[in-house]
Amino acid sequence: MKLTHARAVAVMVLVTLLWSMAGVVTRQLEAARSFEVTFWRSFFTLASLLVILPFFQGRAVFSKIRHGGKALWLSGVCWSVMFTAFMVALTLTTVANVLVTLALGPFITALMAWVFIGHRIPARTWVAIALASVGIAWMYGGQMDLGSQLAGTLVALMVPVAGAINWTVVQHGGAHGQKIDLVPAVLIGAALSSLATLPLAFPFSATPHDIGLLAGLGLFQLAIPCVLAVLCAGVLKAPEVALLALLEVIFGILLAWMGAGEVPGSSVLTGGSLVIGALVVNELIGWRLKKHDNRNDESRCGR
Repeated sequence: MKLTHARAVAVMVLVTLLWSMAGVVTRQLEAARSFEVTFWRSFFTLASLLVILPFFQGRAVFSKIRHGGKALWLSGVCWSVMFTAFMVALTLTTVANVLVTLALGPFITALMAWVFIGHRIPARTWVAIALASVGIAWMYGGQMDLGSQLAGTLVALMVPVAGAINWTVVQHGGAHGQKIDLVPAVLIGAALSSLATLPLAFPFSATPHDIGLLAGLGLFQLAIPCVLAVLCAGVLKAPEVALLALLEVIFGILLAWMGAGEVPGSSVLTGGSLVIGALVVNELIGWRLKKHDNRNDESRCGR
């Protein structure tokens, strides 16, 4: 059944809520740490997708993987970096630091698309990038004496960078007649993340309690919302998706605050407000300009 616009918005809000669970759930783990946390979440994501994807796309999904070409596999590598870096970052720094850093994704994507595939960046986006950079610098400035906190933020920065590369690969492939299905790429990413982190996860220390929580993350925080997000992206415009995705930052910080007592620092709140505010204003202006241009085109056609 095809989603209506209103249902797609509602589903995307649910997706961001599911995505935002990772931080607070990670704080409830008893013994699992670092790469073991990443391995189990990626492993259970892979197991979940091996059941979910054939249900949605049939056995053809495996044929898509075999014949997807270099672009699909490069996209899968990007997903694996995002899966791995995100969870490792959560074990090194606060949930708020990680989520605000992830909010830089649209700006890094715009810069990468400008450099590699020649997309023009409007003046408003340059201003927004500058403001977001100030916000991140403010966050970093408050952490210069906290080595692990800064390291965690830098690891988290790998997520939007990998996401930007992923988007650029997809856009470049589309421009050359090669359509990349992101759903099989997510499965590839989960498999690669599992394989890469397995040797680093030994010796296993996770308790049954930890395994249960990480299995829940694999299914409900990653596998299901990733599939739903791809479905929503087919209905919603890019600025709408970008704006709704920011709810993950808000939900995630609130959940970690209420569920794990992790109060965000003043530098994170100030810097994060600059980052998110810059993105919201930039996307809203872009959305309004595009709607205005579309109305002008329709009026010209009507003549």
